[in-house]
Amino acid sequence: MRAADRALAPDLARGIMLLFIVLSNTAFHLWRSAYGPSGWQPVTGGWPDHAVQFAMITVLDLRIYPLFAFLFGYGMMQLFLRLTATGACDERGAVKILRRRSLLLIVIGLAHSTLLMAGDIVGYYGLLSLALAPLFLRRSDRALKWWIAIGAAQLVLVSAQPVVSALLQGELGSLGDAGAEPGAAAYGAGEESWFAAAGTRVTTGLFITFVAAPFSLIGGGYVIFLLGFRAARRRILEEPGRHLPLLRRTAVLGIAVGWLGALPAALAHVGALDVPADAQSETGALTALREVTGYGAGLGYVAVVALFVHWWNGRAARRRTREGTKTAVVAPPASMAISAVAAVGKRSLSSYLAHSLLFAPLLAAWGLGMGARLTSATMALFGVAVWLVTVAGAYALERRGRRGPVEAVLRRLMYR
Repeated sequence: MRAADRALAPDLARGIMLLFIVLSNTAFHLWRSAYGPSGWQPVTGGWPDHAVQFAMITVLDLRIYPLFAFLFGYGMMQLFLRLTATGACDERGAVKILRRRSLLLIVIGLAHSTLLMAGDIVGYYGLLSLALAPLFLRRSDRALKWWIAIGAAQLVLVSAQPVVSALLQGELGSLGDAGAEPGAAAYGAGEESWFAAAGTRVTTGLFITFVAAPFSLIGGGYVIFLLGFRAARRRILEEPGRHLPLLRRTAVLGIAVGWLGALPAALAHVGALDVPADAQSETGALTALREVTGYGAGLGYVAVVALFVHWWNGRAARRRTREGTKTAVVAPPASMAISAVAAVGKRSLSSYLAHSLLFAPLLAAWGLGMGARLTSATMALFGVAVWLVTVAGAYALERRGRRGPVEAVLRRLMYR
């Protein structure tokens, strides 16, 4: 696809998503910190650190991966429709290409987790796409609606299980956060040797790809992919002006549900809400609540980006009218910033892997060990700096008309 043919909203959403992902992943690299019961955020630090932890739990943790999954599904359907519409291949041929792409993503994900990052999600989504592409890409809109409803029901039932169990057992005090292994241990950041840490990384990567992904299919987690499929068919991100009421409702309701669903866990984390200590390793209802409401937040974030793009395009059109020219005249700094973030979105896989290339050697114990000295607040600043490095690199490639290096290899192998 030519650069001029690409819609801004999907790429801009992916670029912003990568900022959210790098921020959400920062907590796992503070490998000498004391972690809370959920294992996601440290409990140490001063008030700036607690403010960052509160914001992370409310806005980012368990909220960004639904956004990732939606955009992943959206991109899959976009590619499928483009392949079939241009006559490059029939529907079966397009599914075959996407199957090859899914297998390559699994390989990339496992290599990534083995070498650098235990919590890789590329392999996870590669396996999900391997299962979902042949089953749903060619389904009718009616069938997609039914399966979206089924998946949403599965998701609610699975998420409600901790609450229902506590109610039936009369143990309302067990509605605490989950007792999970701290994320830093799962990432293997505290290992002094790269080879010793590789064992943890391999085990965790295999678990996320081949256990967590199938469980997501059973538990209804696939629903966010199907919503991406259906949204791509309706061209919601390419043509946001035709879907303004839907986008506004999704933005307001989705973000409100997502943030309110995480608020009890955030308050408990900073000590403003008393959660029984003997219950925090039981049913994990707060984590279940955060997870299921996170889907709403992820969709809300996408809707906000689409609404912004609609406003931005309208602003540019009005300026063209005032100037009486055929070329959009926009404020250069703002236009450059948006183009740079969208350039990251176009090269999302390369940028995502680049995060680990910058994180692991600097933060892990087997590298410079900076993760032992940073706090939640300073780590967040470090994460923003890493994202800005990828923005600069992606924008440089955009100006030269070059794809991301991983995208170029993936495309070559996909199409042989």
